[in-house]
Amino acid sequence: MIKNGQYLIQLFKTNVQNCHVLVIGDVMLDKYYFGEMKRISPEAPVPIVNKKDEMTTLGGAANVANNLVQLGCKVSLVGAVGNDQGGNEFFDLLKLQGIDSSGIIIDDRCTTIKTRVMSGNQQVLRIDHEVKMNISDLAIKHLESWLVQKLKKDHITSIIISDYEKGFCRKEICQKVITLANQLEIPIIIDPKGNKWDKYQNATVVTPNMTELSNILGAEIPNTNEVMYRYGPLLRKKYALDYLLVTRSGKGMSLIGEDEITHIFTLAKEVFDVSGAGDTVVSTLAAFLGIGARMDDAVNISNLAAGIVVGKVGTYAVQDDELLMQLEFLSENKNKLSSKVFFNEEYKQVISNWRREGKKIIFTNGCFDILHIGHATYLKKAKQLGDKLVIGLNSDHSVKRLKGPSRPIVNENDRAKMLTFFEFVDAVIIFNEDTPLNLISEIRPDILVKGGDYKAKEVVGREFASKTEIISFVDGYSTSDIIDKISN
Repeated sequence: MIKNGQYLIQLFKTNVQNCHVLVIGDVMLDKYYFGEMKRISPEAPVPIVNKKDEMTTLGGAANVANNLVQLGCKVSLVGAVGNDQGGNEFFDLLKLQGIDSSGIIIDDRCTTIKTRVMSGNQQVLRIDHEVKMNISDLAIKHLESWLVQKLKKDHITSIIISDYEKGFCRKEICQKVITLANQLEIPIIIDPKGNKWDKYQNATVVTPNMTELSNILGAEIPNTNEVMYRYGPLLRKKYALDYLLVTRSGKGMSLIGEDEITHIFTLAKEVFDVSGAGDTVVSTLAAFLGIGARMDDAVNISNLAAGIVVGKVGTYAVQDDELLMQLEFLSENKNKLSSKVFFNEEYKQVISNWRREGKKIIFTNGCFDILHIGHATYLKKAKQLGDKLVIGLNSDHSVKRLKGPSRPIVNENDRAKMLTFFEFVDAVIIFNEDTPLNLISEIRPDILVKGGDYKAKEVVGREFASKTEIISFVDGYSTSDIIDKISN
């Protein structure tokens, strides 16, 4: 649960249009080649990926900027690219996203490009095109002048330094920015790299992951709460930080402040790709600190955003409505069973979001009283027909009318929550009618799925679906048989 959920939603909606974040750091392009890996090359013992599609996105500090744009913030980006094709692509993407590029320097270097080869959801190879080199003293002077003028002219609400150790985030730049930010009382967030944290001295918050924490401590350390208590306060004090926020992968985050250490559990349901998750944390943190949220609230929302991102493939920027929807679900005022379970008309926004993303929606329905292998097999086959599997679940009253006064054995809340434990189930909607006709007419699924010996023309709601599919049940499994065996 996230405390103050409704307040934070209102704070965001009211103030995000006034949020202007300055992002400074190592910018790059992320390229993705998507394909299938089905055989080994006859030339060498290496896999062959048959490329089907490709994608180019903003990476590094530019991905942080893109995350902020998707949250609704105004963004100015500072970094360096080369005078090459990659640089041209980079400026085109900035323009497309509406990111202020006046702080981008064309330097004597190549534009950093990370190319990832993907087979399904699995990354099989990464190719880096880069040269690690410090920007020139002349470029630093130019940037310092630009920064002073920018901070005078524009109302900057927060600043991020996104350091990928490619040579842009020199100590002179970092300390100049931190000093200016502190003078103007602007929160400054650091995504660190390397073991030279002197350049981050006096920042509002530094956000290392466990690898980065090990680097600054000079030894590999275990991912335990004990480590946070032992080293966190020492590092925070040594570098005069207001906060240290350690991102701990599957164990969530730990926020180390002056008087308290808080552990925040991860909210990720399924991890496909961790690319860009750290960028999501710092961008969400900067957005909410910039609109006046407390540090602990901003950290909790950043954790929520990171949980969304790692469930996607590739560098992904969380949308503002997507984040607010999840925040609404997890708000302590909602009393939700699960973020996948919907009552009444809550599901409409979710369906609308999926439609906008071009997802193929599958719908099926049932009582699912006492789950068994037949149910699981049927639902998994249904999910394979598209992208998002939606289950219409008969309420307790509906089941009684259909099955008799002794049913259901398991109440609707428990039945719904158990269905959400299947990773291939994306939404469960509880309905009270005898049939899901009204629900299907609202959702209008791409594929309507029914099990058993039905014929497609007999399926309720088929006129509201683009296609109807019949999936056979697994022989020998039924809830009624299980109940009979227990009774006898």
